[in-house]
Amino acid sequence: MQFIEYIKESKGELAHVSWPTRNQAIAFTLLVIILSVATSLYLGAFDTLFTTLIKNFFVR
Repeated sequence: MQFIEYIKESKGELAHVSWPTRNQAIAFTLLVIILSVATSLYLGAFDTLFTTLIKNFFVR
């Protein structure tokens, strides 16, 4: 019986959730994609820089 009560309460709580609009969901998704790409480019650039520096100065 506890499981059924849990499901009923969960369904009731979902009615109280403030869901984003379609436009908000699209905007937030695009923001996450853009920030992910920017972060990967930033980290990739530093990885390339440090790899080059280590190869040139420490591995001779």
